[in-house]
Amino acid sequence: MEDLLEEACALGEIPGAAWAFGTGSGIVGWGACGFAMVHPEKRPMRPDTLFDLASVTKCVATATATMLLIERGMMRLDDPVAEFIPGFAESGKENVTIRHLLTHTSGLPAWADLYLRASSPQDMIAGISKMPLEHEPGSKVVYSCLGFIILGEVVGRVAGRPMDALLADEVFAPLGMADTCFNPPEAARGRAAATENCKWRGRVLVGEVHDENAFAMGGVSGNAGLFSTARDLAVFCQMLLGEGSLGGVRVLSPATVRAMTRDHTGARLGECRGLGWAVRGDGVVSSAGDLMSPRAFGHTGFTGTSIWIDPELDIFAVLLTNRVHFGRDNESHIRLRPRFHNVVVSLLC
Repeated sequence: MEDLLEEACALGEIPGAAWAFGTGSGIVGWGACGFAMVHPEKRPMRPDTLFDLASVTKCVATATATMLLIERGMMRLDDPVAEFIPGFAESGKENVTIRHLLTHTSGLPAWADLYLRASSPQDMIAGISKMPLEHEPGSKVVYSCLGFIILGEVVGRVAGRPMDALLADEVFAPLGMADTCFNPPEAARGRAAATENCKWRGRVLVGEVHDENAFAMGGVSGNAGLFSTARDLAVFCQMLLGEGSLGGVRVLSPATVRAMTRDHTGARLGECRGLGWAVRGDGVVSSAGDLMSPRAFGHTGFTGTSIWIDPELDIFAVLLTNRVHFGRDNESHIRLRPRFHNVVVSLLC
């Protein structure tokens, strides 16, 4: 495994990587290689390097927060989004539900450069609320960052406090995930992996969210913005393998974890999606690699991050890279991820 990742660094495919893998009983291996920053100065990667998780935020943060509220009877999967954001009903979206957002079947566009026009988070939400749908809700899987921005807003309104505060109090602190947060404090940014040299902001991004729309949301957004370490994410994975519980701390019920991580769309729509999670399924090309079971679930992030969990094999794998530090067109991670996961499975099973 170390040879695989060190070779990727030596070939210039990625600046660096941090990783952790194991079972529901604990971490089996972890480490780091390469560089957390290459320019404007070189800084080595460390096992405790802080990463911008990008879209891994969707499953670890937003989906978890949503299901906490559903467990507590504060909303339902099939509640219309417009019940919580009345303006969202514009342009024929009155039938879009929370379930649609979680499974990427809302019909909303995948993405839009709202950050160029929005001057506040409220402008962002209003901009998405005015958009017409591209597809009938429930008819097609289209991975939508816009849908998860809306979902993060719903969570804050229903909970009566921002999503980051809810997660800090109810999930991350109880699990001891001390390095997991939105908008890392200045003291922690010195060990954050650098992402892109952002032309829009005119600087190399270190410790601030890479995604432009999430930045326009103030760094706390349903689609991106969460920062964490390989060790903290390993703890989160063990909690899910424990069906919502770890070390006597229960975060979610077993029924909730099973509902989140089963396929809700594949039989009908041809792409396997859980509630906030991608599901491995059978006979498809996946970043999970070739050896994980069809029950495996996971997610990837644009910055170069990924997380995969297989309840059938009782294993998890966290691979965090800062591949966009070499530019967002760098796609070497597409082959690296499945090869990494194949090695993890072969080591543990």
